[in-house]
Amino acid sequence: MAYEDLDQLCINTIRMLSADGVEKANSGHPGMPMGDAAMAYVLWTRFVKHNPGNPRWANRDRFVLSAGHGSMLLYSLLHLTGYPVSMENLKAFRQWGSLTAGHPEYHPACGIETTTGPLGQGFGNGVGMAMAEAYLASVFNRPGFDIVDHYTYGITSDGDLMEGVSSEAASLAGHLGLGKLIYLYSDNKISIEGSTELAFTEDVGKRFEAYHWHVQHVDGNDIEAVEGALRSAQAERSKPSLIIARTHIGFGSPNKQDTADAHGAPLGADELRLTKEHLGWPPDSAFHVPEEARGQFRLALSRGREQEQQWQKALDGYARVHPDLAAEWRRFLDGTLPDGWDSAMPTFKPEEGPLATRSASGKVLNAVAGKLPLLIGGSADLAPSNNTYLKAYGAFSREKADRNIHFGVREHAMGAILNGLALSGLTPYGGTFLIFSDYMRPAMRLAALMEQRVIYVLTHDSIGLGEDGPTHQPIEQLASLRAIPHMTVIRPADANETSWAWRMALEQQDGPVCLMLTRQKLPIIDRSRYAAAQGTARGGYILADAESGHPDVVILASGSEVSIALEAHEQLKKEGVGARVVSMPDTKRFDRQDEDYRNTVLPPAVQARISVEAGVGQGWEKYVGAGGQIIGIERFGASAPGHVNMEKFGFTAANLVDRVRALLKR
Repeated sequence: MAYEDLDQLCINTIRMLSADGVEKANSGHPGMPMGDAAMAYVLWTRFVKHNPGNPRWANRDRFVLSAGHGSMLLYSLLHLTGYPVSMENLKAFRQWGSLTAGHPEYHPACGIETTTGPLGQGFGNGVGMAMAEAYLASVFNRPGFDIVDHYTYGITSDGDLMEGVSSEAASLAGHLGLGKLIYLYSDNKISIEGSTELAFTEDVGKRFEAYHWHVQHVDGNDIEAVEGALRSAQAERSKPSLIIARTHIGFGSPNKQDTADAHGAPLGADELRLTKEHLGWPPDSAFHVPEEARGQFRLALSRGREQEQQWQKALDGYARVHPDLAAEWRRFLDGTLPDGWDSAMPTFKPEEGPLATRSASGKVLNAVAGKLPLLIGGSADLAPSNNTYLKAYGAFSREKADRNIHFGVREHAMGAILNGLALSGLTPYGGTFLIFSDYMRPAMRLAALMEQRVIYVLTHDSIGLGEDGPTHQPIEQLASLRAIPHMTVIRPADANETSWAWRMALEQQDGPVCLMLTRQKLPIIDRSRYAAAQGTARGGYILADAESGHPDVVILASGSEVSIALEAHEQLKKEGVGARVVSMPDTKRFDRQDEDYRNTVLPPAVQARISVEAGVGQGWEKYVGAGGQIIGIERFGASAPGHVNMEKFGFTAANLVDRVRALLKR
């Protein structure tokens, strides 16, 4: 067995480990790892600053495999360089409970920086990571102490660049001049259906130059050319870089190289053997790692350890000179909120109202911002409507990475970028109209899958927004977002519930939060007459009760409909009907309460129940039961003033009272 040199041996090790993993699983994508092995080898052994012995080292470079279908490439690199990804893990590729899933799943302890697979998402995540690096550097770095100083690298594919989310994210990255963002584009000219000539013939380089990116073209198998391009990219600090690398899918396969057959299916036993023979590899081997190659890759352990030790020495000096910043840095690493952060949380009095919950949200956000320096975000060109602008701070720009991000009309990129910011340890928020959450839903779903703390400020939450009409009026969005596992949806009833909703969102560590907020003004509930707003923290609570404490009917409502329910409660009381009003801002949180509490709020003996929410009724069945009723919307909205819409669609106290009367007569 003869090898040209050690570099080629290492590159072929990546190729064959990847192909063997796919073959053993009888499932996966061997072509991309085989085609990209050479440039990935150069990147990981000559450029990426990382310590496999401590995958969470704060100042590591980030690597994003946006082309997540080529996951065996990442797993092979992680195993070879010494991360806790074992050979047994490689052999269990795509199997139940395996670390090596079909597409990379966020696992920072093993070096997997983000969940990728849906094409283009990783591209956007990397933009967020580069923005986080720039912002953290502006917060923590001081002359002589570059505590935050790392690159974000990624490998992206034809498919990634066809997806619109990549275009959105690339446009913003170029505008912001993210010079420490470097992507290798694997230009293999093959997609699942065949040649990219079928559907993708644009000049990608010119497109990215128009986005204000630094663009280079190289042969992806010329390791010296790849190295030179990466060094040039590092030297260009005013623009993000795209290195367009001509690669060959299924490299080394005599019959499948440069064909769509190599994309998403194992090579097959015969072709795999031929490939090994063609590359000078032991033909009957499986998961073979030559000792010379292993030794070369494992240099990452000593190199990374030394790099981290040098950084730690600098950090120790930083702590002596800047102890307050060092304490803030430690809090950042721990992911904890500073003591007393909530002392600035505002409370609202009835005489200050009525107030839209979007306006209350803006007041809360600005009140706590000074206490939370790692809270950063913005809006998809809707800050004046979403009330997401932090008035004491400037814009995130190429000149200064400040706290207000102007995402532009790029909801999908915003969602992916927010994930990258969260994965970097920040607490990001992003605002848009609730209806436009549909544009970023794939990124929101991934935030939930990764259980990242991302806060979505979703305003104009119902037909109550008015004249913009059915294109802008959410109907099914509340139910659809509640359906996402690990996604918290909070729809506050007034300004004080909004304050509590923000508290809950900022304290939550295990998943994203949607704040559903009104455009229209709502009464500020008089808490001297009704229950305190901290009941919000339990997801659902008794806001108003029958005088006897034993209600004839239970009315459940969320958001803007709670004030309608209170009006109905007062009218029914005059008629001698004991009505309980339950404010239900967060159904999932209510469901997590113990059974005794849930039964206290919703007594099983009271079968007369009615829910009222300006959206589809789906989901309320579990609370009203077989004998209850749902007041919702099962059609699209209409263009009219908001109060007219609410009246025409039956969201009035009078209609609710009539429905309760009818319910109690049955």
